[in-house]
Amino acid sequence: MPTSTAHDDTSAPAPADAPIDVPRGLKGVVVTDTALGAVRGREGFYHYRQYPAVELARTRTFEDVWHLMFHGDLPTAAQRTAFTARTAALRPLPDAVRVALPAIASGCADAGPLAALRTALSLAGAATGFQPLYDLTPAQRAEDALAACAWVPTLLTALHRLGRGLQPVEPRADLPYAANYLYMLTGEEPDPVRARAIEQYLISTIDHGFNASTFTARVIASTGADLAACLTGAIGALSGPLHGGAPSRALETLDAIGSPDRITSWIRERVLAGERIMGFGHAVYRTEDPRSRMLKEVARQFGGPRVEFAIEVERRVEEILAELKPGRELHTNVEFYAGVVMERCGLPREMFTPTFACARVVGWSANILEQAEDGKIIRPDARYVGPAPRPVP
Repeated sequence: MPTSTAHDDTSAPAPADAPIDVPRGLKGVVVTDTALGAVRGREGFYHYRQYPAVELARTRTFEDVWHLMFHGDLPTAAQRTAFTARTAALRPLPDAVRVALPAIASGCADAGPLAALRTALSLAGAATGFQPLYDLTPAQRAEDALAACAWVPTLLTALHRLGRGLQPVEPRADLPYAANYLYMLTGEEPDPVRARAIEQYLISTIDHGFNASTFTARVIASTGADLAACLTGAIGALSGPLHGGAPSRALETLDAIGSPDRITSWIRERVLAGERIMGFGHAVYRTEDPRSRMLKEVARQFGGPRVEFAIEVERRVEEILAELKPGRELHTNVEFYAGVVMERCGLPREMFTPTFACARVVGWSANILEQAEDGKIIRPDARYVGPAPRPVP
């Protein structure tokens, strides 16, 4: 009996456009090439272009890394001066946006700061005349991206202050990105130590692989839409609790434990119940999150009971997991010490995730610019699992 025939479909090659089954959530699926960086989760390492990201956070300025992400190299001293001045000059908002901010702040009061940001940023792009990426030169796209990145801290701080009955604080061109952000938030020039701590946090969170918000931005960019549309989509993805999370939730863990004598009982109860401990675990890292390690160093510089309490909670979580769940790796993620650092720097908890957005907008924009060069729309398939098609009655 023959094992196959000329008409045996199983031996025929699949059509070139046949759908490919992939894991849920696209986990582990490579969808494109990028020169912007990568996350090596098993090694506990990530990089921006050719440089270790944590090393950049320890040694360089936010503007340096912004320049790296947009232009591919770290700036010389002269380039840093020029780039810093150029981006600082873009911080003031268009007049059409400025006058609309009170209404946006009021209308989005119950929706949260990210909803207000995406509304205001969409308006800013429209008011400034952002055109589809498809119709722009690379230089024109980069100009729009610089403007959008410069606006985000101004928008967020203005909306925050308006929501509390305070007038927005105009940006200062003489202050670096992080220091200016704190200044616009509080109305006071920040202490250099706190400004540097926030700058290190911002640098460490500029980019982090093809996370949901970055991928969303690239999908929209692949359609040729304008840059503001790409960024508002990314902000929308970030607002989802399964993606953006919130460093404030990690602080809520510390609040719930309350005191050192309650650490063991509180943690054991949650581990045995199979509950998640906020601020621990990451979808990619199987080792300690390098961002958490760096921010722990920053937190130690401040010292104080809150920092020491956080360090003790981290130690006890790892000990108890080793006892109750042997072989299970669970370490602090970026949110744990980010919350501690931002609290020590005086940021209100509702501004923790918006502060993250101030950094990530640079990474989103770099990805948008890279995707716009590709020219191919991202258009995957889906498997239909509903009832079989039948005639309409």
